[in-house]
Amino acid sequence: MRFFIEISYFGKNYHGWQIQENASSVQEEIDNALSLILKQKIKTLGSGRTDSGVHALSQVAHFDYDRPVDKSFLYKVNSFLSNDISVNSIKQVRGNASARFDAITREYIYKIHSIKSPFKNNRSLFYPKKINLKLINKACHILLEHKDFKTFSKVKTDVNNYICAINKSQFKKEGDNYIFSISSNRFLRGMVRAIMGTIFQINEGKISVDSLNDIILKKDRKFAGPSAPPQGLYLSKVIYDQDIYL
Repeated sequence: MRFFIEISYFGKNYHGWQIQENASSVQEEIDNALSLILKQKIKTLGSGRTDSGVHALSQVAHFDYDRPVDKSFLYKVNSFLSNDISVNSIKQVRGNASARFDAITREYIYKIHSIKSPFKNNRSLFYPKKINLKLINKACHILLEHKDFKTFSKVKTDVNNYICAINKSQFKKEGDNYIFSISSNRFLRGMVRAIMGTIFQINEGKISVDSLNDIILKKDRKFAGPSAPPQGLYLSKVIYDQDIYL
């Protein structure tokens, strides 16, 4: 039997989602907790990796287990996880369903606060500079006109192509906070933080919004802005076709 679990985590204390040698990861914590309560070796596969310090409101992972789980599963697994991680739900899926390859949409958000607050440390980026929403949303709209995002990908990555179908890219104000939302069928390694760093430079006048088209077409990471810090970034949603659920 195959199961999907939905997971939330506060990423500050982890070196990302994916298991790494000699570094703490969310995946390792999840695998260890599942193996303990299910009394067999469990290996999960996530919908995608998140970098060190990046959070998730809704990460999805699958694992295989040879019998149904009981109603106490969520209580048990969460009792073995740190307060930084929670498993929110579990659903049985088709035996060949993949949390990674069957995802049709992934959404990230980037949180910014303009007034200093100790309660938002490591959960949002403090950015005291004035934000030009009209200018930034012009840049967001330009992203929707492109498919190849090699410019925003980490240089050393093992992908066959850099094509992404971005279907939402917007920046909005909520009180003293700002939220950048972006969704696509897939994202490249470091892509959202590189986009966010470029948007900051456009807002600050270091890059012209009219040059963004050319920057994307150059397909060279050195022409984009620096990566934005990780603490404002959240994997917020992963969507699948409903027919994979049993």
